[in-house]
Amino acid sequence: MTTSISPADRILGCLIGGAVGDALGFQVEFQSWPQIEREFGPAGVTELRRNRISDDTQMTLFTAEGLLEAVEGEEVASVRRAYLRWYKTQNEYLPPMGAKGLAAQPWLYDRRAPGNACLSGLRQGGEGRVNPDSKGCGTVMRSAPFGLLHSPTDAYELAEQCSAITHGHPTAGSSAGAFAMITAHLLRGETVQKAVSHAMLHLRRTLDRSETIDALQAAYELAGNVPPGPNTCERLGQGWVAEEALAIAVYCLLGTGDVRGALTASVSHDGDSDSTGAILGNLLGAAYGHAALPPEWASQVEGRETIAGLAETIGQAQG
Repeated sequence: MTTSISPADRILGCLIGGAVGDALGFQVEFQSWPQIEREFGPAGVTELRRNRISDDTQMTLFTAEGLLEAVEGEEVASVRRAYLRWYKTQNEYLPPMGAKGLAAQPWLYDRRAPGNACLSGLRQGGEGRVNPDSKGCGTVMRSAPFGLLHSPTDAYELAEQCSAITHGHPTAGSSAGAFAMITAHLLRGETVQKAVSHAMLHLRRTLDRSETIDALQAAYELAGNVPPGPNTCERLGQGWVAEEALAIAVYCLLGTGDVRGALTASVSHDGDSDSTGAILGNLLGAAYGHAALPPEWASQVEGRETIAGLAETIGQAQG
């Protein structure tokens, strides 16, 4: 276990790291690898030219706010209410009079390519298991806070349950749960290898979660054979669906201890670059702390002050 990093630095690292990976990838979301190569060069996305975060970080922050506001036993309802507040930001231009918390932050009202299932699920109110055929990565990219505020097992269960607010497919739930569980183990000082292994063992106990465990197994094997680099994650998919986005991030997490290189690899590919970057950034920050993040990226990412304040509140809630 790596316990010399303080929990506060891991929490801050997780949230800021996710925003950094999100912003890196948002620069090239929807672009093919040849297009990325032409714009940034053969080394991939090595620069943060635009610091804007996407809906991935927006929803992550609202997840955290919902969990912080929850009373024990009512976490899912509280997270649903937080997501509905986020949904309002996607349909209004400025905070309404009297808005509080994240809903009072004007910068969160910019619409940054939100996922269709997230929008349609919340348009329906997020009650029950909506969009039962959807396993888009929109449920994974927002789920790190479950691992920051709960034990590994509880983080898995809550992330899985809250996934159904917008994405009812079982694979969406198990992928979100596995991500939250890995984050929780990293926060407690486990190595990246052990944190991932714990989640894989948990998944193997239930046979109906085969897509997620198969994707993680493929990521584990690729990390042992091909060092992460520009477009090396191609065989894991493009990251538009839950298990692929998680697998790409886990591959980059396991394949190298170079934080900057891992972040570059996680976004330099065809597909959902901001989501794979955001998920990896959350994991890297939880594993190695805020101090390990590239300082010029971490210092200028959009919303840093708000994100840091939320991280501090999470740390106080833990204490």
